[in-house]
Amino acid sequence: MNEVKDTFRSIEQNYKLFLQQQFTFIGALQHTRENAHDLIRPVASISQVQSYMDHHCNNSTDRRILSMFLNICNDLSKLCQKLESVQPCNSTTSDILGRCKVLLSHSNDLSSIRAKYPHDVVNHLSCHEAKNHFGGVVSLIPIVLDCIKEWITHTEKLSREGR
Repeated sequence: MNEVKDTFRSIEQNYKLFLQQQFTFIGALQHTRENAHDLIRPVASISQVQSYMDHHCNNSTDRRILSMFLNICNDLSKLCQKLESVQPCNSTTSDILGRCKVLLSHSNDLSSIRAKYPHDVVNHLSCHEAKNHFGGVVSLIPIVLDCIKEWITHTEKLSREGR
């Protein structure tokens, strides 16, 4: 369990660095959407971000921040796989992991998810278009981090009760 917590803390630290560059991330999404001639639909999946980076990214700054987002998502997926092997699952921990897996699925439509308080990532988006086009993708990581935090808390509670 300590390894899980260390990995989680490491991902949280990477996310804090990413969060400081949220406007760079939004700018990169906007540039790549323009290059893809895809300005109507929202950025709605991890695979869409990957496709933008692979096929429509013209500069190193945009590539770096899109890559950072994708790496954090990948690290979260790996952590979810690790969580399955750490503790025998009960219905609560299984439900939490199931939610994480669906959210982190590369084809999952993220356009309708929004991070809620205390996460204000969506509130920092500057305009109506940004909130509508990028709100789901900027909400993904904080929502998954909250789910994993909930999983850790619940698992620790179960292990204390099992003693």
